[in-house]
Amino acid sequence: MGENIENIVYSKNILEFVTVANEYCTFVEKGYEVSQKDFFDKIQKLLPLLYLKAALLPELKAINTEGSEKFVSLEEWELINNITTTIFGDFNSFKEVYDPLMQEHENSTSESIAENIADIYQDLKDFVNLYNVGSLEMMNDAIYECKLNFKKYWGQRLVNILRPIHSIYYGNKKLNENTKTNSK
Repeated sequence: MGENIENIVYSKNILEFVTVANEYCTFVEKGYEVSQKDFFDKIQKLLPLLYLKAALLPELKAINTEGSEKFVSLEEWELINNITTTIFGDFNSFKEVYDPLMQEHENSTSESIAENIADIYQDLKDFVNLYNVGSLEMMNDAIYECKLNFKKYWGQRLVNILRPIHSIYYGNKKLNENTKTNSK
């Protein structure tokens, strides 16, 4: 069974997902180093790639039924949320609806792109840290839990924020190109 797990946790699809998840986390952590326009440029490319790579993860069974260790603290989540709230600025809030014609409907709820980015970050950072521990069983369980969370939670958040990010980036919105966000 050990070699089978090893073949799975080091398979091409999983290694590609680990790479993209790590790239997402690193980019979001250092988001304050780039302009708002550059942040939008990269995040609108990373999100669909992340979705695709997560969708290609295999369906695994958990080895340890007690759940996986969590690494991202509330303070770290808040830091990521603060960084991205600053970056998105006036573009942070969007209406969560499925019909673009209902964007201004008074009963639609407002969501925060930054909170969704931070929530996705939390799951992916926990995954990357757990996967990097190196134990085959922990890697297996990290993949299992990440795929489960993708299907139930962060996958939907990802597609929800992709729409407003696309609209802002490709719309007639003026994104800041010159200054970097100075909050850390």
